[in-house]
Amino acid sequence: MAALRDRLGDVEAEGSTSHQGSSGVEVVLHSDPATPAPLCPHGPTLLFVKVSQGKEETRRFYACSACRDRKDCSFFQWEDEKLSGARLAAREAHNRTCQPPLSRTKCVERYLKFIELPLSQRKFCQGCQQLLLPDDWEKHLEHQVVGDISVTQLKRPSQLLYPLENKKTNAQYLFADRSCHFLIDLLSTLEFRRVLCVGTPSCFRLHELIRLKASGDKKSNIKSLLLDIDFRYSQFYVEDSFCHYNMFNHHFFDGKAALEVCRTFLQEDKGEGVIMVTDPPFGGLVEPLAVTFKKLIAMWKEGQSQGNNHKELPIFWIFPYFFESRICQFFPSFCMLDYQVDYDNHALYKHGKTGRKQSPVRIFTNIPPNKIILPVEEGYRFCPLCQRYVSLENQHCEHCNSCTSKDGRKWNHCFLCKKCVKPSWIHCSICNHCALPDHSCEGPKDGCFICGELDHKRGTCPNISASKKANKAVRKQKQRKSNKMKMETTKGQPMNHTSVTRKKKRRERAHQYLCS
Repeated sequence: MAALRDRLGDVEAEGSTSHQGSSGVEVVLHSDPATPAPLCPHGPTLLFVKVSQGKEETRRFYACSACRDRKDCSFFQWEDEKLSGARLAAREAHNRTCQPPLSRTKCVERYLKFIELPLSQRKFCQGCQQLLLPDDWEKHLEHQVVGDISVTQLKRPSQLLYPLENKKTNAQYLFADRSCHFLIDLLSTLEFRRVLCVGTPSCFRLHELIRLKASGDKKSNIKSLLLDIDFRYSQFYVEDSFCHYNMFNHHFFDGKAALEVCRTFLQEDKGEGVIMVTDPPFGGLVEPLAVTFKKLIAMWKEGQSQGNNHKELPIFWIFPYFFESRICQFFPSFCMLDYQVDYDNHALYKHGKTGRKQSPVRIFTNIPPNKIILPVEEGYRFCPLCQRYVSLENQHCEHCNSCTSKDGRKWNHCFLCKKCVKPSWIHCSICNHCALPDHSCEGPKDGCFICGELDHKRGTCPNISASKKANKAVRKQKQRKSNKMKMETTKGQPMNHTSVTRKKKRRERAHQYLCS
């Protein structure tokens, strides 16, 4: 529960508009172009700096662009650090060992051989997440292998591959079919012919369904290209359908050849009829994502005639609603749609929930909202004053002259704040703005989490050893209590029903806290 609460807290903190003056780690976007960033296994690193009260507190440092957890990528280098030749050589060797075992060309060759095999010889190793040719069988004898892989399964590889569990790097939640089909129907209605899918398996599922529709429906002329950091997908597609790509630093792992595939796709028909759909990990930093998307936009604009410089590449950026201010900071022409995007394998982001349990994920786009029709059968309605579709509970406020709700609930207008706020918020005369009833008027505190002093952090606290001992004692006590409950259950005593659903309720409470 603590880990989930911390994660949700990280996400909401990043989406907050009160970012200035806070403490934490920020990415430095305007580094010296003459000094290229060092490379980690995931491509060029990003430059970061620790800040306290909006001021830089230590030396700048380079870290992995894709992995926010050092356990996933341990790269770290101070900006002004000079490395010896031996260390640089060791780093290059390490980066090579971390690359996929098969090259992109080799994957395509294996795929073409695999589809020619008879059904009885088409096998997939679930443990290694790999399509197997007959020469590979002996190496996987003791593995969990699935046979008789059909053409239909090859067209839906998201049903073969396990979603990766790292929320900060991969966030492999899959679009529910309801959301997928809505997006595909919307793309067809808006007459797009090409879809650049950037990001996670959610976009991969969209990519799958677009290709399935194109192969099964002769009237459908939509095609798609997937850019994703998960190299496992490369074994299911040829070069013009998938590029191994890091969206946090605009890095194509297969070099110029993959870059040209993307460029050709964007500039086909002089850039007409193409849209970019992206669903980044919710733990990803908005700033580097915005920089990457602007590079893709620039690539698209290279194919435009001089008279079309005012045009924008149409984009659907799928992200939680509390990132609205951050996204619009980089893309002022974007607006947020009321449509709630749902996921199949997410415990909370499901369709049909109400109140604070509704999915917070929305679509940000630079397409005029009056052109986008949301499904009336799902409770959306058209507001003639706002000239856009909104959720049923999103009532038009005559004072704000807008349908103001962001989370699907009816918001209340605060005359002191001169804006609408969440129904769970009240106006605080001390803070002079609306907030949750049990908020702290003092605001977040900086300094040490252990002793409260402001001159150091937790890692350098002189009392850290005592704190660790206390935490260890608490963990042992909890473990003893847990073991005792297990023993009682074994003896035949019924377990309390609340403990059975404890994890589910904890997730829902954390989600409610995030959306309150």
